[in-house]
Amino acid sequence: VPNLYIRVRAHADEHAADVIIAGHHTNIAYRGLDGTRLEGAYDSPEAVAADAKDAHDQVVSALNLDAIIAFAEHGSIDAARDALERQLELNDAISREGLEHAWGAEVGRTLLGSRASDPSCRARARAAAGSDARMSGCAMPVVIVCGSGNQGITACLPVLEYATELGVDGDRLLRALALSDLVSIHVKSYIGALSAFCGAVCAACGAGAAVCWMSGGTPAQVGATIVNTLGNVGGIVCDGAKSSCAAKISAAVDAAILGRDMAMAGRSFHAGEGLVQDTIEETIASMGYVGRVGMKPTDVEILNIMIGKTDVM
Repeated sequence: VPNLYIRVRAHADEHAADVIIAGHHTNIAYRGLDGTRLEGAYDSPEAVAADAKDAHDQVVSALNLDAIIAFAEHGSIDAARDALERQLELNDAISREGLEHAWGAEVGRTLLGSRASDPSCRARARAAAGSDARMSGCAMPVVIVCGSGNQGITACLPVLEYATELGVDGDRLLRALALSDLVSIHVKSYIGALSAFCGAVCAACGAGAAVCWMSGGTPAQVGATIVNTLGNVGGIVCDGAKSSCAAKISAAVDAAILGRDMAMAGRSFHAGEGLVQDTIEETIASMGYVGRVGMKPTDVEILNIMIGKTDVM
């Protein structure tokens, strides 16, 4: 079956209905009642996969770090202003909810209670707290990035926290958030809609890049921040949405801030060290290949363990 495949069978009043979603989260590939296919227009998983590849190729051809930084510095953000302001408002609100009340494993509250004077710890806490609440059933809305609330939170809250620390506001804050979102999308576009690769790492790359940019980092330093983050935590395993996502977000943001600190000091990981390649774009592509292709069987095995199909002993 395709990498993304969901089949639901429901029974009621001596009838059985089947629905299959395949290839993409919103693609209904089959509807049946009592074993008979219902009429309708269905996209085959193969067609959806082809469309997804076309969309991926368009994104990859349009996005690169130089273009993203150029847009953040000089492009018009008027068309995105409302969306960016809404992302700041809503994601800030659920983060505060996660810090004020006992949601999930309380990762954010734990971090804030340990080193509240440290801006890097506060950035981790703010992002983790939003996930604490969201993963534990909080009904407050979240602005997503790459189809994920956790990624929307991760791309946003560290930027907001460091903006406060650095005295950045107004349009410069919105431009930093746009940079974070676009870098997150750029990194994630190589991985695809579903992978065992934790998407919070992609969003943390965006947040780290934006924090570096707000700190006065050069394009080379912004790129080094992304490389340093991927070279550190690229490949964190995704085993579904649950309370530990907050801890993974904290770890990813921590790596991104370390990556920023290294880059600002003129230090970075170099080509030939693991998956790090000669350029930032090649490094993003190589990590994306591992997430998209290399971790495909990992995703299957994780699911088999979660549903009790595999005996791990």
